Amino acid sequence: MILIVVGMELTINARQAISHGSIKIRVKRSGMYQQLTFFVRKAQMGNVDFVELFTDRIVDTSELLKVSEELGLPIEAPNGKVFPKGTSAQDFSELCSMLPAKI
Repeated sequence: MILIVVGMELTINARQAISHGSIKIRVKRSGMYQQLTFFVRKAQMGNVDFVELFTDRIVDTSELLKVSEELGLPIEAPNGKVFPKGTSAQDFSELCSMLPAKI
């Protein structure tokens, strides 16, 4: 099931991650599969605030891009920031209103 938000597709998993503040995702890291926790946070690029998932672990950029495409949300790690194909920070600015007050 896919929900449409601001002209883009937002998966149920992405919506749950935003409402709970974090999500556990299975990623391939250093040749092994690991389950990492990605936290939801508000980020700023230029003068645009937007929602992204963040982890403090280094993950291959190709794996970050894969997860970003599957969830439909931008992801940041210490080694880089990726967006789903064809999107920018402005596409995720309206999701800030979905964030819980504690973030």
